[in-house]
Amino acid sequence: MVQVGARGVVPGFDGLVGVATRDITPPVGIRARNWGPADWDAATGAHAPFVLTAIAFASDQDGPTAPLLMITLDGTWWRRVDDEQRLRNHVRDTLGLAPERLLISLSHTHAGAVLCSADADLPGGELITPYLRSLAEAAADAGQEAIASLAPALVEWTTGRCSLAANRELLLDDGCGGGRPVVGHNPLVDSDAGGADDLVTIGRISAVTDGTAEHTLATIVNYACHPTTMAWQSSEVSPDYVAAMRQVVTEATGAPVAFLQGASGELAPRQQYTGDHSVADRHGTGLGHAVLAALAALPPVGTELSLTGVVESGAPLAMWEPRPREDGTEARTLAATVDTVELELRSLPSLEELEAEWADIDPRSRAERLQRARNLRDGYVTGPTVRHPVWAWRIGGALLLAHPGEAYSDFQRAVRAQAGQTPVLVANLTNGPGFVYLPTQSAYELNAYQAWQTPLAAGSLERLVQHGCEQVTAMIDVDRVGA
Repeated sequence: MVQVGARGVVPGFDGLVGVATRDITPPVGIRARNWGPADWDAATGAHAPFVLTAIAFASDQDGPTAPLLMITLDGTWWRRVDDEQRLRNHVRDTLGLAPERLLISLSHTHAGAVLCSADADLPGGELITPYLRSLAEAAADAGQEAIASLAPALVEWTTGRCSLAANRELLLDDGCGGGRPVVGHNPLVDSDAGGADDLVTIGRISAVTDGTAEHTLATIVNYACHPTTMAWQSSEVSPDYVAAMRQVVTEATGAPVAFLQGASGELAPRQQYTGDHSVADRHGTGLGHAVLAALAALPPVGTELSLTGVVESGAPLAMWEPRPREDGTEARTLAATVDTVELELRSLPSLEELEAEWADIDPRSRAERLQRARNLRDGYVTGPTVRHPVWAWRIGGALLLAHPGEAYSDFQRAVRAQAGQTPVLVANLTNGPGFVYLPTQSAYELNAYQAWQTPLAAGSLERLVQHGCEQVTAMIDVDRVGA
């Protein structure tokens, strides 16, 4: 039974927050060939601006603690370990941050600049290293500004639903009584009871002055869907659907947006692989309106709905009305850890064996695959196992789990189930190479692209899930982690 005075709790963080953004649009002429069928190499323009957003969090209990710094940026994926490490180490060294207190997360657009210094000798590659240096400077500079602007703020967490993401593991009839696994929309999975994970997790960050919430500082959006709308048909770089989503939300709130790519290993838009920018804009507009719908369902900033009484009418009417939040110590808790889970590598073919296996495909596509395989083996594959890092943050009444790879959505479903009513943001492609898939057992049995592309053996996703659930349990129990 529910008593008068009961509250509909809005999970939140009541502390210090600072925000900064930078334009990181790649220059014309930079190498942006991310697709095998592309008959071009260098970018000829930009569909929309690329944005880096830095958000710093600090606790004001007994004075500010060392901040947590989240940096999100429109970018493809790290193809080499050393390129990512140089950028993250530059930010850490510049700002004096401990390893667990910094997250740098890529949106994973497939229509951005190639983030690989080893491609410097390829057409457009001469601009890659200078661009990587500019990214590092922009990240450090924005992070420094965000930390310097730390001020009282309130983060309120909510969730919404968006139907953009769909399963992309399709078994195509090969005409010979068998099936060929391809990467594209599978309508049969969409018709299943569960369907694709459509959850959007959102953080509304509001400035607070003398205890009164004022304007919006930023919005955090966490959603799982591969940005593969824009493909080889367009030589303009694009943040994909993230650009239109950001525009819709920013125009409505007057504040920046930080986008975290969720566990989207098997999720993508139904319509993709196009050169038509309007398709990406349509996708992003839908996600943006899903975010705004969830924000509109929140009570006014700084309040929660309270059951104030019953009014007798034709029926007894329960009156739920906004009342000031009653935050406990949980809302002021800020914590961060990083740990690793040991994952086994599968038996990998040699580069010579791969070249022979791919002898019959288009030469440009074959060269692209082989280059990725070389980069994969340099710095990540040291065998027979790898130590896969996972960051766990607690930001008041919500949790954030982040890791470098591309986990299937089973990961986020499992850790959210473990957390119960506590919101959990899950970020792929964070603080490390983004070319390492963690597929389900069924994907290995199907021999899906994500399974034969990854160096990780079957069972890796299940180990990550177990590890993530353990981190969730520990973070829910913790009150505070020191600086």
